[in-house]
Amino acid sequence: MTQRITTPFGKDTTALEIVQGLDLTGKRALITGAASGIGIETARALATAGAEVFIAVRNAEAGEKVAVELRQATGNSKISVLPLDLADQKSVQNLVSNWQGPLHILINNAGVMASPEAYNAQGWESQFATNHMGHFALAVGLHSALKQEGARVVSLSSSGHHFSPVVFEDIHYQIRPYEPWNAYGQAKSANALFAVAAAKHWANDGILVNAVMPGAIKTNLQRYSGELKSPEHYWKTPEQGAATSVLAAVSPLLDGVSGRYFADCNEAEILTKTCGNRYEEMSLVAPWAIDPAIAERLWEVSLELLANVK
Repeated sequence: MTQRITTPFGKDTTALEIVQGLDLTGKRALITGAASGIGIETARALATAGAEVFIAVRNAEAGEKVAVELRQATGNSKISVLPLDLADQKSVQNLVSNWQGPLHILINNAGVMASPEAYNAQGWESQFATNHMGHFALAVGLHSALKQEGARVVSLSSSGHHFSPVVFEDIHYQIRPYEPWNAYGQAKSANALFAVAAAKHWANDGILVNAVMPGAIKTNLQRYSGELKSPEHYWKTPEQGAATSVLAAVSPLLDGVSGRYFADCNEAEILTKTCGNRYEEMSLVAPWAIDPAIAERLWEVSLELLANVK
């Protein structure tokens, strides 16, 4: 059993506190979904530390507004916007084919949560298509750029992965009745499993891959989830929510660390039995989300799905 990794940081740490004292000049970072919520604060922290930041978003106009604000706030002019619709494999391939030079940091931050039933052009269930397959295709497509100078990849999961493992027998709800929260859970389990498999497959390329759980943050992600009724101590600010992503992306404390799942800026403990208290369970990781055999199966299935994209 590997030793659990802990840091001096915790639930209340902000992204800017993570980068304090770090110089990321010369590093290039690509962040998906960085036009809102924790994506903005992730981009702000990396730009503040001197990184060149690419904001990959579906709404380029919204992305440009964020880029302008961040350039002014950080004094860093190297903040660019790239169009990316993760549910559209053509959009993903367009970004990949136009990328030039090394990529040091890839943060798969974008996502949809508990959205109504929908399917993309390939017939993939929309949450799995967006949250997992879009990011999988992006990371695999950028592999040569990531290995040029030894990159870090951050895959954003969620405590929502507790709702469902990946149901390989019916990933795209062709048989099961669609249930938005189970579909979200499956996709977020896939995000965690991606880190486990990619860490193994890319170990010899010097690429580190970890999954993170940002916590509960009041952002646009909640637009399908109804009224928010949780107690105030349950919520993080976007600045706090971005901290674990930034830790996994740049902190020297995680040099050489790969294939792990982090929450509240520390490696998560394993969920062994639900206690009925979602607040206590949030920072725990379900065994199926870090299982190497399941991760390898998902890797193969995902490659097969990509190979069939027309």
